[in-house]
Amino acid sequence: MTLSLSFLLTNMLLGFGLAMDAFSVSVANALTEAGMRKRRMAAVAGVYALFQIAMPLIGWLCVHTFVEHFRSFSRFIPWIALILLLFIGGKMLWESFRKPEEDGGRAASVGPGTLLLQGLATSIDALSVGFTIADYSLPYALVSAAVIGAVTFAVCLAGLIIGKTVGKKLAGKASAVGGIILIAIGIEIFVKGVL
Repeated sequence: MTLSLSFLLTNMLLGFGLAMDAFSVSVANALTEAGMRKRRMAAVAGVYALFQIAMPLIGWLCVHTFVEHFRSFSRFIPWIALILLLFIGGKMLWESFRKPEEDGGRAASVGPGTLLLQGLATSIDALSVGFTIADYSLPYALVSAAVIGAVTFAVCLAGLIIGKTVGKKLAGKASAVGGIILIAIGIEIFVKGVL
């Protein structure tokens, strides 16, 4: 195998497909935090990118070590994503109904724990990419994961910018819209994974 334009293009397209859930969550996060600064946007997109890098590599490692155990685990992936995103989206919806004075009038912000759960939930399906790249040597698997991560970073930044722009226009309804988006993503991942 050689590092070719075809290899890079294939992995860019794979990264784009995998990044769609993270893109939607990025939009939802920026809706609720319309005042998000560029540095925070880069950090949020970076978390999603790191998860999208790690998950295919973990999947690749599973294929090369204990493939049978991973195959039995893969049927739980849609359930895990559904539970995590229902929890996070439900929490956002719940918080959207709280009175502004209850939280001191501060703009909602996604905390580090929630961000990590979102990163896990939106990238858990990328574990199965380990099967797709199973015939790659370790260096090629690393390059593949890096390309997927770079695409995810760019796509999530775009989502954050879009969400921030729209979030300013939605004002108080943004958290509810973000929660609904996360719940919808969880249901979509579940339905795609079960069917």
